[in-house]
Amino acid sequence: MNVIEVSHLHKRYGNKVAVADISFAVADGEIFGMVGPNGAGKTTTIECVEGLRPPDKGQIRVLGLDPQKDGYALREQIGVQLQESALPERLKVGEAMELFAAFYKQKADWRALLERLGLTEKVNTPFAKLSGGQKQRLFIALALINMPKLVFLDELTTGLDPQSRRNTWDLVREIREQGRTVFLTTHYMEEAEQLCDRVAIVDQGRIVALDAPENLVRSLGVEQRVVFRVNGRFDPTPFYNIPGVTRVEATNGDGKVVVYGRDNEFLTHLLQAMISQGIQYQELHTEKPSLEDVFLNLTGRQIRN
Repeated sequence: MNVIEVSHLHKRYGNKVAVADISFAVADGEIFGMVGPNGAGKTTTIECVEGLRPPDKGQIRVLGLDPQKDGYALREQIGVQLQESALPERLKVGEAMELFAAFYKQKADWRALLERLGLTEKVNTPFAKLSGGQKQRLFIALALINMPKLVFLDELTTGLDPQSRRNTWDLVREIREQGRTVFLTTHYMEEAEQLCDRVAIVDQGRIVALDAPENLVRSLGVEQRVVFRVNGRFDPTPFYNIPGVTRVEATNGDGKVVVYGRDNEFLTHLLQAMISQGIQYQELHTEKPSLEDVFLNLTGRQIRN
């Protein structure tokens, strides 16, 4: 069963087209990701789905409801963590939880939520005294206070350090394990690969690809890479005769060599050729293709701008 169905969504601000004919569906119980550079239309799309912005054209159904016509009923069943959020500086963590719990008919035990999110000791701490990671965890707790069926997380880990980001990923997985559906927007491709069952890549207001992360990488035939360093000058010409090798990049200044290939066996052939030619290499490692490679392949530009 689909919990979100979006058909031919359009949204513009003056002369700027933010969303240009986007359609997709989100299945019950999945973590669905929407990725793309800043300004691609991710946040506008998610805000239209949440009912925070009216679309110019298109149809949206969330949990069987129209976000514009059935906004009150919908907000009882969804949790939302916005890209940019704030609370009064003097409002204490416990006070914020009590306040938000009062908005809903159905509510979770907010003290248990704080305990799971590592915020129990901060219950009497003003919002202004929390660290960036603690604020993010508080907003997750507030998004879960009404025991929602569907949770929206918009740019959840922006600004967090690597450790806090990884801990937040574990929390997202737990939300899904509790039977909830998660709609996640991010511009971190690694985050989408780690968390999402399916990913929609958005660029210039349109979905340019949509599938499971591994299927996107596999179907587009993105090249694998072997990276190593050599001493002295390097002649890449013989490498083009190695089965599976598609191109070679060599930087004679620092001796870095990158060999690209699509054949699953090309690494074996490459190593055999290097040994037979007596090439002395250092720091050899492989780099698997990623969602960022897919994005560059589709759009020809960096994921963040």
